Amino acid sequence: MRALEVAAPWGFDALKLVEAPDPTPGHGQVLVRMKAVSLNYRDMLMVNGMYSRGSATAGGTITPFSDGCGVVEAVGPGVTRVAVGDRVATLFFQHWTSGRPTLEKLSSSLGFPIPGAGRELGVFSQEGVSKVPDFLTDQQVATLPCAALTAWRGLFEDARLEPGDTVVLQGTGGVSIFGLQFAKAAGYRTVITSSSDDKLARAKALGADHLVNYRATPDWAGAVRQATGGVGADFIMEVGGAGTIQQSLKAVRIGGHIAIIGVVAGAGEGVNPGVLITNSARLQGLSVGSREMFEAMCRAIELHRIEPVVDKVFPWTDVAKAFAAMQGGEHFGKIVLQF
Repeated sequence: MRALEVAAPWGFDALKLVEAPDPTPGHGQVLVRMKAVSLNYRDMLMVNGMYSRGSATAGGTITPFSDGCGVVEAVGPGVTRVAVGDRVATLFFQHWTSGRPTLEKLSSSLGFPIPGAGRELGVFSQEGVSKVPDFLTDQQVATLPCAALTAWRGLFEDARLEPGDTVVLQGTGGVSIFGLQFAKAAGYRTVITSSSDDKLARAKALGADHLVNYRATPDWAGAVRQATGGVGADFIMEVGGAGTIQQSLKAVRIGGHIAIIGVVAGAGEGVNPGVLITNSARLQGLSVGSREMFEAMCRAIELHRIEPVVDKVFPWTDVAKAFAAMQGGEHFGKIVLQF
């Protein structure tokens, strides 16, 4: 089989396609022939040697990508969850099946420390794969394990929202577009931000209620306040990190929820504890979710026939071009590699 590998000095140009022996599943393991994988911001950091849990500290070679779709080609002894021929998604955390996160569960992510889905054949624990809705394409399934589940957990596992509440989605990347789709299905009012009017128009076509171009309106918190009659947003999907948190703190309502899920806006001012005390807001960091959450999400996707937005598809051997597209912010929704 062939697999993608990257090592120091890191970078897109350091990605290599290598030949490796076909793996064999052991007890409790399954052999999956990969059909598609999707890119996450984490993957780009990892390949560039900038991920604190990944390539920068691994000291060796990694096989990237956590999010994949494939077909079970063989099973080892003791496998009961799936069978040969089943189409499955690889789960971001291989050992987080249910319950609260722990260090052990969060140390089982694909890509690092466990070799990822960027290979033609992969052996995974039967606990680390899950069957998926039949109506989705392989490319769409490949977008679910990280971006979709992150949005799902933020909206429905951690926050206490009700129909009619206002949800702010920052940007038009994978997590935010899934957040928009899930929020509309749940009956929430949505506000989405972007620096591109074209992308905002596409978000409106997906059902976004309020659009804010943050380049034209740097104080987008004011626009959120205006859209909510001065009350503020009930929930904010914070993907920018330190570079956008000040606006989120201004935009959130008293007692509102800010889900910290990304750092794409880079460094900036810290959080003023006094602001949190004053408005009783909740800031919660989250990293993807459990298999139990994933399967609940898939049931909702099937019920509402939610189709993930796949914006760009590249052959998996053109991985460097795919990363360049992500780095350039060219995408709306997800970028996928096809095997």
